Amino acid sequence: MGLASHQEAPSRVRGVLALCLAGFLFGSTFLVVKDAVERAEVLPFLAVRFLIGGAVLWPLARRRPSSPNEIRHGTVAGGCLLVGFVLQTVGLQSTTSATSAFITYLLVVLVPVMGVVRTRNRPAGNVILGVALAVVGLYCLSGGPSGFGRGEMLTVGAALAFALHIVVLGEVSGRHDPIRFALWQVLTVGVACLGPGALSSGGYHFDRGVWLAAAFCGVGATATAFWCMSWGQRVVPESQAAIILLLEPVSAGLLGEVLGEHLGPTGLVGAVLILVAVLVAELGGGGPPAVGAEMAFVPDPDSDAVDLVDRTGQPPQR
Repeated sequence: MGLASHQEAPSRVRGVLALCLAGFLFGSTFLVVKDAVERAEVLPFLAVRFLIGGAVLWPLARRRPSSPNEIRHGTVAGGCLLVGFVLQTVGLQSTTSATSAFITYLLVVLVPVMGVVRTRNRPAGNVILGVALAVVGLYCLSGGPSGFGRGEMLTVGAALAFALHIVVLGEVSGRHDPIRFALWQVLTVGVACLGPGALSSGGYHFDRGVWLAAAFCGVGATATAFWCMSWGQRVVPESQAAIILLLEPVSAGLLGEVLGEHLGPTGLVGAVLILVAVLVAELGGGGPPAVGAEMAFVPDPDSDAVDLVDRTGQPPQR
C-alpha cells in the first residue's frame, strides 16, 4: 500500500496555491542568481544552493515515514532537474536570456503533448485554451526567440527535461511523503554538481554576496519550492501544473519592474495573459484527480506493483 493511502491529500485549492507559491519563489531568484553567477561559476553555485536546500529539508524529512522506491523516484526526478539546469546554463552561453526564458517555458506545451502521446486522449478544452493564452503571454513577456542555433537547441533539451520532471512528479509524488521526496530530488542535483563544481574555475571561493544568494535560493526556491511542487502535484494534473508554474516569469518580471527593469506595455500584457491562462486552466477542473490519472502510467495509484521507472525497462540512475 502506498504512502498516499495513509495520508490525506491536499485539497485542489491548496494544491494550486502551493504551486503558485513555487512559481513565485522560483521567479524571486531571477535577479539574485543573475548577479551571483556573474561572480561565481554555475556548477559550484548550484551545488551549494541545492545542498543548502537539502540541509533545510533533512531535519524535517528524517522524522517522517519512508516509502517504497522513494529514493529511486526522487533520484529520477532530481536527474531531470539536473539535466534541465545544466543544459539551460550551457545554452545561455550562446543565446539571450529572453530567448532562453521563452524556449524553457514552452514546457507548458510539452507537458500536455506528452500526455496525448501517452494516453491518446486530448486535454480538456480549458487546458488547451490556457496553454494557448500562456504561449501568447510568454511571447509578449519575453519577446520570443531571436534566432535558432546551438544555444537554442540546448535550451529545447532543458525544456524537455523540466517538462519530464513535472510529468514524473505528477505520476509518483502521491506515493511518497512530499518533504522526503523533495529532499531526494535536491540532494541528487547538489551531490551531482559537487565534484565538478570543485574542479571549475574558482571552485567554492565565493564572496559574501554569493554565499548569501545561495542561501536565499537554497531555502526559498529550492527547499520550499520543490516541497510545494511535490505536495501540490499530488492533486493538480500535470498540464495545469505546468501552466500555474508560468507564474515564475511573471513574478520575475514584476520584481524587475519594482527594481527598475521595466517590462513595458507589451510585457505587462504578457503577464496579464499568463495570469488569465492560470485562471482558465482551473475553470471546469472538477474535483481532485486520482494521482497520476492524467498520464495514466499506473492503473491503480494505491498499488506498488508497477511504477513509472519499472515500465521503462531501464535501471535507475543512482
